Amino acid sequence: MATMKRTTTKGPPRSFPLFSSALLILAILSSSILVGCGGPSPEELAAVDYAPLALGDWQVSTPEEQGLDPKLVAELYYNAEQLETLYGLLVIKNGYLVAEKYFHGKSVDQLSSRASVTKSITSALVGIALEQGCLSSVDQKMIEFFPELVDQVQDPRKKEITIRQMLQMRAGYPWEESSAELFGLMYSGFRTSNLVDVPLVRDPGTGFDYSNMTTHLLGIIVARACDTDLKSYAQEHLFSPMGAGVGFWLQGWEGYYIGFADMEITARDMAKFGQLYLDGGQYEGQQIVPADWVRDSLQSYTEDAWYYRVGRNWKDSAYGYQWWSIRAGDHRYNLAWGHGGQQIALLEDLDMVVVATADPLYKQHGDEPWKLEKANLNLVADFIASLPSE
Repeated sequence: MATMKRTTTKGPPRSFPLFSSALLILAILSSSILVGCGGPSPEELAAVDYAPLALGDWQVSTPEEQGLDPKLVAELYYNAEQLETLYGLLVIKNGYLVAEKYFHGKSVDQLSSRASVTKSITSALVGIALEQGCLSSVDQKMIEFFPELVDQVQDPRKKEITIRQMLQMRAGYPWEESSAELFGLMYSGFRTSNLVDVPLVRDPGTGFDYSNMTTHLLGIIVARACDTDLKSYAQEHLFSPMGAGVGFWLQGWEGYYIGFADMEITARDMAKFGQLYLDGGQYEGQQIVPADWVRDSLQSYTEDAWYYRVGRNWKDSAYGYQWWSIRAGDHRYNLAWGHGGQQIALLEDLDMVVVATADPLYKQHGDEPWKLEKANLNLVADFIASLPSE
């Protein structure tokens, strides 16, 4: 730190306050001008259209009717218009769809990969499988469901990995982006044998590593335990009861649906899934996902889970059962998050769901794609941070 030398100014002392006051006034005026130029004008906000479509699958309302400041919603959609890769943005308050808009030529029926939002859906399927008795406990060992590989496993720790640890991303398998070899494996396609040949980076249960392969194995466990395929199981037991549907879902080399990514559903059906979790697993009075599973899934089992800075209102990231948890301003929200900035954000304290869909940036990684993804993540986080507490 530099040391500043104190100097004495000679001259009429009474002139200094006048000069100081003038500078202060100029500073305030300049600041006001800069602030005024930094955001949308009232006229620009009034021109923003975010009225939801009345299609019958959602009850529609307005922000005002649901106690939400329309100015904050208008600012959200004004900012959304500036983003390069955003496809759709929905706001649900008190169970009503109060705002909806699609961008860059997309529409209400738009389908594309929702990337790792799929992980949160796979987690729900684990909970349903437990309720139905296909699985007996989250403490069952992973290896029970891969009997053909038992004799090939050389690392005894792998025989102790539990479903619970897999749900929490604490099984010990590595994050694929930690090496070029693993990254290539993720895109060439996982096989069940990778359970054997991918080495653990830590003892199971001792720490967090975001592992796509782990979630893929979870999906295989559900399919094998329930004697079905993951897509059929999801459609019958999760989506059909909500009047929702699964589009294309990528399958791996061995025919298993990719439990960690690449499910296609509409933004409105993502919102139904979010509302389902906000309502404790119930949809129109029917219990689809067990209430205790929803509660357990949205707990935080790992603090400071994400590896990189996202933005000023994205803080204290944590991880549950394939769900993230983020603090923005006075609010903590649970998040199903996929590459490119796909999001289902749950704000229990405000009875609100925010859904964002975006270009999944398939096979695009590095600084520039991450910049685009962060812009979409921060759009939602900044909006949530702007909301007052109730």
